[in-house]
Amino acid sequence: MSEQDHSTPAAEPPTLVIGLGVAGAAVVRALTSRGEEVIVVEDRPTDAHRELAAQLGVSLVEAPNGDTLTELVEASFVVVPSPGVPEAHPVFGLAAEADKQILSEFDLASVWDHRPIIAITGTDGKTTVTTLVTDMLNEGGLTAVAAGNTDVPLVTAIEDINAEVFVVEASSFRLSSCREFAPGVAVWLNFSPDHLDVHSSLESYEQAKARVWTGQSPSALAVGNADDAVVARHLDEAPGRRQRFSLTDTEADYHVDGDRLMGPRGALPVAVSELPRHHPHDLANALAAWAAVADLGVPDAAVAGVLRSFTGLAHRVEEVGQLAGITFVNDSKATVPHAALAAVAAFDSVVLIAGGRNKGLDLGEMAEAVNVTSLVGVVAIGDAADEVATVFKDLVPVRLAESMPEAILAAQGMADTGDVVLLSPGCASFDWYGSYGERGDHFRSIVERLMAGDASALSEPTDPPTPNSPSPGDPDPS
Repeated sequence: MSEQDHSTPAAEPPTLVIGLGVAGAAVVRALTSRGEEVIVVEDRPTDAHRELAAQLGVSLVEAPNGDTLTELVEASFVVVPSPGVPEAHPVFGLAAEADKQILSEFDLASVWDHRPIIAITGTDGKTTVTTLVTDMLNEGGLTAVAAGNTDVPLVTAIEDINAEVFVVEASSFRLSSCREFAPGVAVWLNFSPDHLDVHSSLESYEQAKARVWTGQSPSALAVGNADDAVVARHLDEAPGRRQRFSLTDTEADYHVDGDRLMGPRGALPVAVSELPRHHPHDLANALAAWAAVADLGVPDAAVAGVLRSFTGLAHRVEEVGQLAGITFVNDSKATVPHAALAAVAAFDSVVLIAGGRNKGLDLGEMAEAVNVTSLVGVVAIGDAADEVATVFKDLVPVRLAESMPEAILAAQGMADTGDVVLLSPGCASFDWYGSYGERGDHFRSIVERLMAGDASALSEPTDPPTPNSPSPGDPDPS
């Protein structure tokens, strides 16, 4: 005898999201809007997390022990770690043991939406090139939206029905978990050690970056920096079409020839000398952006127009002003030694303000600064002040400062007319500040007050602002 089964179908297993920062919350919203059940794990829960979870209508598991996390992973359909969750987190091993798939928010967006994507990665310059590419596409008649390692995660950006192209700033944090992400155009700008506080090794960080190309189809375009040995090596193995940009190799697809930027179609209709930004790293960024948009048919005139008007982004070799013949430059975004070196090389005579919280990197690389410019002196700040001082000991005069006003005063005293005082820390900001933006804003405000004749800017309390650390999933604010 048989009876019709009137039982309720078994519910689909939930998606397990690790971390409830900006990206984690965006993933939760995207999943629940599609009818998916979601459970969130937050290792550092706050009242704000609890309130957000309640608003999102999802279960929040706070700082689970090993057994609880194991049960959650085993009961899940898929695991989505937020960007910035350290590779040492046990969830990765547990997911492998339970044969559970790990996906990033890029993977989810790629499954849900099939509009063109241009991805930009690199240790330095991602935000600048993402901005340039977005502006060039819009100038060329395509509606482009920037997303990724910004305030707008890709899973949120795809809700914009008017967007024709997504320009994705692809951090290693997001790329490390990618399995399905396959951008039609992918650009790798450069590579140097970074984020070893999150990635398990330098090799792991490198492999995360390389994922920007590994999922591409043979018809996709891979654009890489021929002047960077690591990038060039991976480009040789990229499955898609390959194009190179270079500041030194005139055989590269995109290169510099005297006062002209050159591409496969000839010279860009704007001279290098006409560009507001034409330091070496600016030209590399310009070539990379041009290569990315040319593949989508953006006219060279549109590319040239954007470059002709682009004056740069805040906290990235940003000239604040002059005081007594000394130029003050805010490059607070330089949170790794490689970035600090690039900024130093842009000027002839520099007093460098460097230091902060070391991200597990070898600061000795900054000693190369004495070979790339006339380094007048160094002011060492923050938790890494002693490390910085050791790097430059016996090379140039070094002073230690216990606050930003003290650092600016010391640098001003070391500089002569025509010199540049450059805040390019080579370290994260979390010892004194909550982000590199706060650090740069503080530097800028002090200098601007001094320029206005307010000497009290140098007599602020020496106690630095109370720092804080970001939640995983937030844009890298180091």
